[in-house]
Amino acid sequence: MNAGNAISQQQFATTAPATRIAFVLELARRLHQYGTSAPRLEMAVAGAAQRLGLAADVWSSPTAVIISFADLAQGEEAVAQTTQVMRLAPGEVNLQRLCDADDIADRAIAGELDLREGFRLLRALGRPDTRRDKIGLLASYGLSAASIAALFLHSSWVDLLVAGVIGVIIGGITLLAASRPQLAAASDAICALVATAVTIVVSAFVVPLAIKSVVLASLIILVPGMSLTTAVREISSQHLVSGMARMGGAMSTLLKLTFGTIAATQLCAAFGITARDFALPALPAWTDYPALLAAAIAFAILFRAARRDWLVVIVAVIVGYLATRWGGAISGSLPGAPFGVFLGGLLLGALANIYARFAHRPGAVIREPGILLLVPGSVGFRSMSFLLERDTSLGLDTGLLLLTLLVSLVAGLMFGDLLVSPRRSL
Repeated sequence: MNAGNAISQQQFATTAPATRIAFVLELARRLHQYGTSAPRLEMAVAGAAQRLGLAADVWSSPTAVIISFADLAQGEEAVAQTTQVMRLAPGEVNLQRLCDADDIADRAIAGELDLREGFRLLRALGRPDTRRDKIGLLASYGLSAASIAALFLHSSWVDLLVAGVIGVIIGGITLLAASRPQLAAASDAICALVATAVTIVVSAFVVPLAIKSVVLASLIILVPGMSLTTAVREISSQHLVSGMARMGGAMSTLLKLTFGTIAATQLCAAFGITARDFALPALPAWTDYPALLAAAIAFAILFRAARRDWLVVIVAVIVGYLATRWGGAISGSLPGAPFGVFLGGLLLGALANIYARFAHRPGAVIREPGILLLVPGSVGFRSMSFLLERDTSLGLDTGLLLLTLLVSLVAGLMFGDLLVSPRRSL
């Protein structure tokens, strides 16, 4: 919320506490639903409540929000009058609706919008996705998989095409799981099983593929790199319960993905299907740039950014990747080296705060999609794979690299906040 919109608490003195509490609760629900981390959610909700004449003690975790309210009109004698507990499913980033919720809260706090109307508008944000939204999401899964195959794995044209098609299939399974709770619990393992099985079958009977590269590229959206990064950020800011819970959820996702790939491999072996694991000629170096643009567009769709924010999202993704690549080059390491990741996080953290300060919109529009190419989720996936294959030494080495990259990225984001102090909570 915009801290500059300081409104006297007396303005809301005549508004019933129940109305103000209902508005704050709905705001907290929407911020949680749209992927806001615990520190930012608690700060935003407490700040909004204070400007509405309420004292709010907020506790957020990936699956619940607890808020205790007191009326500031009682002065120093104010004590908690009510405590609300909301059991919520883990949220997913939706930049358009996050910006809408932020705008509604700012207008209501500024007195431009009645709190009851603001509550109604916040409720309306919970509408289901349209058919057009679902088609766009399917396309973003395929485009993300294909662009990652070209950008990071330097695969062949055939690998890129197969990864894109499997990405669309995984997007379809994910959409089906959203409305089917029983399928949702196992959807990660099912997606990994389907991706690996399709890759092996295509490689065995159609054209040789680089098996590991195609599987990793097609599953890249499901790999919880963002969750791992958010977990470390929360732990580093002393939100220990939320951070450890999010870390546990991310590790369980990695285990399910790894189990799915291994199960598919064993299943194909049982039927006598042997993949021709053969690396075709890699794409030329110039394809990195169209692949980067394609990835940026895919992330704009994936994070449900508003059309007006597409250019900002695309620029953020490109700047973050180029900064990481440049940082890796000057340190004499690969583009994904710790210093490059640190530099990318530093630049994106500062740019997000500058954007929030001058555009009066959440810095998440730049921060969340911008760091997606920096998060080391694929490293965690490889680490789990090595461990389940009983290659303990390589698994531990890869796990240590994962930890190093996570710390580097989170340190970059924190130093970015120090370089340009945030003026908004989101």
